[in-house]
Amino acid sequence: MIAQTMLNKTCLIAGMVACLIGSKSDAAVNFAEVSAQSTGDVARELDRRAAEHLETMKVYPSAVTSDEDFLRRVSLDLTGVPPTAGEVTLFSFNPSSQKRAELIDQLLTSDAYADNWSRYWRDVIFSRATDERTRRFQPVFENWLKSELASNQSWDEIATQILTATGDVSEEGSTALLMAHGGQPAEIAAEASRIFLGIQIQCANCHDHPTDQWKRADFHELAAYFTRVQFRQQMDGERRTFVIASLDERGRRGGAQDLIKNADRIVRLMDRNNDGKLSKEEAGNNPISRLFDRLVQTIDVDKDGMLTAEEMKNIPNMERPGQGSAEYYMPDLNDPSSQGTPVHPVFFVNAEAAPQELPDVARRTFLAETLTAPDNPWFARAYVNRMWSELTGSGFYMPIDDMGPERIAYAEEMLDLLAGQFVAHNYDMKWLLKTIVLTNTYQRALTADSDMMFAAGTPTRLRADALYDSFVKALGMDTNPNFVALRRRTGMGGPMGYFRSPRFQFTQLFEFDPSMPQADVTGTIPQALFLMNSPQVEQAIQATRGGKLTEIMQRFEKNDDVTRELYLTVLSRQPTESELKIAREYLGEVKNRREAFEDLYWSLLNSSEFLTKR
Repeated sequence: MIAQTMLNKTCLIAGMVACLIGSKSDAAVNFAEVSAQSTGDVARELDRRAAEHLETMKVYPSAVTSDEDFLRRVSLDLTGVPPTAGEVTLFSFNPSSQKRAELIDQLLTSDAYADNWSRYWRDVIFSRATDERTRRFQPVFENWLKSELASNQSWDEIATQILTATGDVSEEGSTALLMAHGGQPAEIAAEASRIFLGIQIQCANCHDHPTDQWKRADFHELAAYFTRVQFRQQMDGERRTFVIASLDERGRRGGAQDLIKNADRIVRLMDRNNDGKLSKEEAGNNPISRLFDRLVQTIDVDKDGMLTAEEMKNIPNMERPGQGSAEYYMPDLNDPSSQGTPVHPVFFVNAEAAPQELPDVARRTFLAETLTAPDNPWFARAYVNRMWSELTGSGFYMPIDDMGPERIAYAEEMLDLLAGQFVAHNYDMKWLLKTIVLTNTYQRALTADSDMMFAAGTPTRLRADALYDSFVKALGMDTNPNFVALRRRTGMGGPMGYFRSPRFQFTQLFEFDPSMPQADVTGTIPQALFLMNSPQVEQAIQATRGGKLTEIMQRFEKNDDVTRELYLTVLSRQPTESELKIAREYLGEVKNRREAFEDLYWSLLNSSEFLTKR
């Protein structure tokens, strides 16, 4: 039997090795020809194909998980919030054969669904931001995307808005990707490809891709789509913000290209002594005077401190990344100081070139339309692969953002079935999530003896926001008036309040890049110390003396019933007989009933089970 961990290390490492299960991707597939099927039909077909894979490997899948575990798993996956003890009990006693499907619909229409996934994509974009100044605008992106998700905007439309965004970044959340990388074309191109196509095209920045078919020109032709994006600081009264704008004809005035084109005319007009050279004094207060010293250092061939028309015609590319440039130049690695080779926008997947006369936003719109088109299979595959991995613990491609025609996919026919239906349903994200979580493959129980893909559930570490909400729920902090007031006072008052909020401070410690494979997501010493020794956790548990724990102990006289309620509250399940026995023995040793249950509370909050989705 080939374990999933071995599969990750062999057939999914950069497409460099062969694998017995899987095949290279067919980039020519056209999902536009796929007819839409119902959620149930697609879920059943996915299960059938998963069963075929397991049968081939002589692996027997685990049973479908219990109602308790399904409720917690799907609640955390879809909304990032665990169920309450009461919700667990009610769901367990619900006799309806359709209760799981009904629950899924209920979760997908909740406000928490939009909260959860807006935070997920915030982490995807900002965890790799190259301009740290832009992190303070994270809540603007969250609020924008939350609104889009709540209205069930399609994934292709959201991607288009992100790729074509302009405006004040403190008001326009769709500018997040462009602003997170300071408007730099190469950085934006790399992240746009990684996020929307699952392809690491940046590996072809300095040389042809070492393990894929992409050439160096492919990367820079993609970057050329973003060369006219401007990221600039702007003062709005006393408020400093940043703006994503487009370079236009007026914006190019005074740039290097204009100096080169008008060199003869500039020298002729400013050369007062008619010696064919321009001194700094002769430049006067004209715009060129601001660049004069830099130009002398760069192009003054005879080192006389003056500039000739011929010297000005040899100005290298002096544009600052992110400030916009009329044209894009691929750097010459043999001569870094030179302007480089002019490159026009071309989409590397299908070699479709943008018309050269298009201005900035129209050029980026052309890219977005080409990138999100049904005949580009990588757009749908990338989203489906990412969501499958997020929900089940492992994708058809791993890592999830390193796909491509030279990569090996596991059960690729299942990926393409789901991707084709995702396109046929107009990139409906809720449809996709519902289809995946309805499958028996998603709902399988955990087992200790199989980590084969499709065979059993996979425990995965909770993202920081879900872990925070789990603490809030488990400790009854969401019903504590003082805590709610604190959140309103410091967490809802604009960006600065956002960064002082308890949620932000907690997530700063526990956040990780959602694009990382789960095997690479490990706890840290500061996280462990926070959970075990932090005054905040201790105070929160002690605060339950007037709240959650007190209420539970007053409601139940028997110790076993209190223990059961604590397990339901923290872990969303009943304790086993062995766990009940351990609790009884500990209560007998400690004698102090209140103190013993506080210790039990603490131990459950520090358990690996609480920190993971099972």
